[in-house]
Amino acid sequence: MNTPTDRPKSSKGLKTLAGLVPFLMPYRTRIILAIVALIVAASTTLTLPYGFRNLIDLGFTTAGSAQAENVNIYFIALFLLACLLALATAARFYMVSWLGERVTSDIRSAVYAHVLRQSPVFFETTQTGEVLSRLTTDTTLIQTVVGTSISMALRNILLLMGGVLMMFITSPKLSAIIIVMLVLVILPVMVFGRRVRKLSRASQDRIADASGLAGEMLNAIGVVQAFAQETREAKRFGGAVETAFRTAIARIRARSLLTAIAILLIFGAIVFVLWLGAHAVIEGSMSAGELGQFILYAVIVAGAIAALSEVIGDAQRAAGASERLLELLAEESPIRSPAHPTAVPLRAANGAALRIDHLSFRYPSRPDTLALSEVSMAVNAGDTIAVVGPSGAGKTSLFQLLLRFYDPEQGSIRLDGVDIRELSLQDLRSMIGIVPQDTVVFSANAMENIRYGRPEATDDEVIAAAKLAAAHEFIERLPEGYQSFLGERGVRLSGGQRQRIAIARALLKNPPLLLLDEATSALDAESERLVQHALDAAMQGRTTLVIAHRLATVQRATRIIVLDHGRIVETGTHAELVDAGGLYASLAAMQFNAG
Repeated sequence: MNTPTDRPKSSKGLKTLAGLVPFLMPYRTRIILAIVALIVAASTTLTLPYGFRNLIDLGFTTAGSAQAENVNIYFIALFLLACLLALATAARFYMVSWLGERVTSDIRSAVYAHVLRQSPVFFETTQTGEVLSRLTTDTTLIQTVVGTSISMALRNILLLMGGVLMMFITSPKLSAIIIVMLVLVILPVMVFGRRVRKLSRASQDRIADASGLAGEMLNAIGVVQAFAQETREAKRFGGAVETAFRTAIARIRARSLLTAIAILLIFGAIVFVLWLGAHAVIEGSMSAGELGQFILYAVIVAGAIAALSEVIGDAQRAAGASERLLELLAEESPIRSPAHPTAVPLRAANGAALRIDHLSFRYPSRPDTLALSEVSMAVNAGDTIAVVGPSGAGKTSLFQLLLRFYDPEQGSIRLDGVDIRELSLQDLRSMIGIVPQDTVVFSANAMENIRYGRPEATDDEVIAAAKLAAAHEFIERLPEGYQSFLGERGVRLSGGQRQRIAIARALLKNPPLLLLDEATSALDAESERLVQHALDAAMQGRTTLVIAHRLATVQRATRIIVLDHGRIVETGTHAELVDAGGLYASLAAMQFNAG
């Protein structure tokens, strides 16, 4: 994924809009109905000048009662044409507006679902705010094109072609002159159209930059305020907004110039041709009705060209937006389910057996640094393994590989004898429960936050999991109990309470393999004691890997794995490792206050 500073400067232009075709194809029937309504409306519009010609030449040139009768007939005919035009235009508007809303919704859903399937590598190089900008601002521009501009473009193309044809039928000489003038209009439209598209893309990019900055700061508002950086961050955001404003003004200036040139040339051509037509009527080579018909067709053609210049401007902006969205949809995650995944092994009564062989791994963003090197271990079903080591030793990297957020550079991980790369991502992750160090609580009530671990769980099962995680009592004390809204990122809870919600979520999932990443790090002594008892019970009947610095958790482990600089340097029980006097003994002395 390209960052805001290294995006390619594409020159595909309006061809980019072809990428929207797959989203339009499911609604072919609606498109056909809209086209039919469009053709009827355009044909009716092109018929009106012919009606006015007959009204002038036949209605006003006859005398007596025949004149009144002809006038009545032609006015009734014109009114009926107006009724047909109104119905066809309304039908067209409804159909294309429906298409615009439907296709925009489909694109948003498709892009969001695609982004959710991306690996962490994608999010290392892409700001969340930029993705949100593409989902909102860019799709709104596409909605304008699909729901309005495409219809307007087709309508005005039909009017332009039909109007030019009828102008030639009415007066070939005047038509030839006006066509030459129209060619002079098209050239600047093409030249400025490209510049408008480039500026539109740049404008959307700058808006995305501002959104990304705002999203990052709002997610870290506590840190911003704690360091008294509100003024500085407001200035930074103001600068980003001003940059977006200046880019938008450059786009508006180019589009305004395009519109001015088009209108000036179009109406200049019309005035010149009308002057020639007026002299033709005076000389008797053209009737007043023919001149009136020609004028109306010229106005229709001029209006069509003016409308097309506006539509091209909108289409150029939408082309830039489409390009950005299609870039997202084109992103391929390096972590994908196999084409023919292996079935999930039958779950054993005491959890999943885990085997890691010669595992080596580097983060894509840090290719020169080995996060894990030649790591091998065998974990029996039902074992509790503690993984300890200094910061940066590779503990969290091991968990991320187990969840297959990344694939190793070499080596393999097997669950119950099956390489995890042979399992579908859905099946693999359904076998693993995790309580992360950075607890995530969603903007929902307590019941739904815990139920996230297993959406089909009943209320009683959710409450049972909360009791196991020592969360039931504090949830019951909330204003509305389990229906209490916890706020964005759980701001209404303490750190320890958020962690117990996460533990309850993992317990509700009831996986054969449980990963605990500092699961008790945010708990006070009393909460830790309660949760530790709950975790002891939860570890029964499952395999557990624990990243922990707390002595209580480590002492209960079947085996302790000590990592340092991505390598396993020690293995054993707490007592064995303390007696060995190595790295673990040093960590125990510092962190556990043990000799």
